[in-house]
Amino acid sequence: MAQDVRRSSERAKRLPRAVREKQILDAAVEVFSQHGYHMASMDVISEVAGVSKPMIYSYLGAKEELFGHCIRRESNRLFEAVRDGIRPDVPPDMQLWHGLRSFYGFVAEYRQSWIVLHRHALAAGDPFAKEVTALRTRAIELVRDLVVSAGTQRGLASQAEFSGEGMAAALVGAAESLADWWLDNPHVPEGVLASWLMNLTWLGFNDLVEGSVWRPLE
Repeated sequence: MAQDVRRSSERAKRLPRAVREKQILDAAVEVFSQHGYHMASMDVISEVAGVSKPMIYSYLGAKEELFGHCIRRESNRLFEAVRDGIRPDVPPDMQLWHGLRSFYGFVAEYRQSWIVLHRHALAAGDPFAKEVTALRTRAIELVRDLVVSAGTQRGLASQAEFSGEGMAAALVGAAESLADWWLDNPHVPEGVLASWLMNLTWLGFNDLVEGSVWRPLE
């Protein structure tokens, strides 16, 4: 009888694989964000997740594999949040505005995810840094399309095509740096951050696609 009760209890504790993996990944992101990749302990991750280390190994692998899973999940969540926040029914500048709001909204809600992606994954080196580079490339392509769209609407498609990717890379880099600064200055509202970046970059984009560019005197 006692054995039957124990087996029934064990079955009750079993969760679907997707739920268990989410539980482990959530715990891993928390621990990696606090300690970094090299200093994070699988013992601590196991304790935070409430599962055994053998179960973690069975579901998601050892620490290197687990960290890779974390990076890929958070990268996809971040990109999808930004992409889905861009409204296709508004002008390109407003599309970028909504995208930036979504980006900083994600960083605000998933602070630990951003720390893992922007600080610890890059510091850990390859192959983890390549995952973040791939995320940045997708973000640059997204912004480039907005710049090219804005230029095309003004009859300056060739100029926008020429400069779009470089300008998009500059904006994505600025957005990341500002998000990193925000981690230490959380009192600034996310909408203010997006406004700062729009005023810093989009006005310049607009001048560029209009053909008005700054040149040195000498």
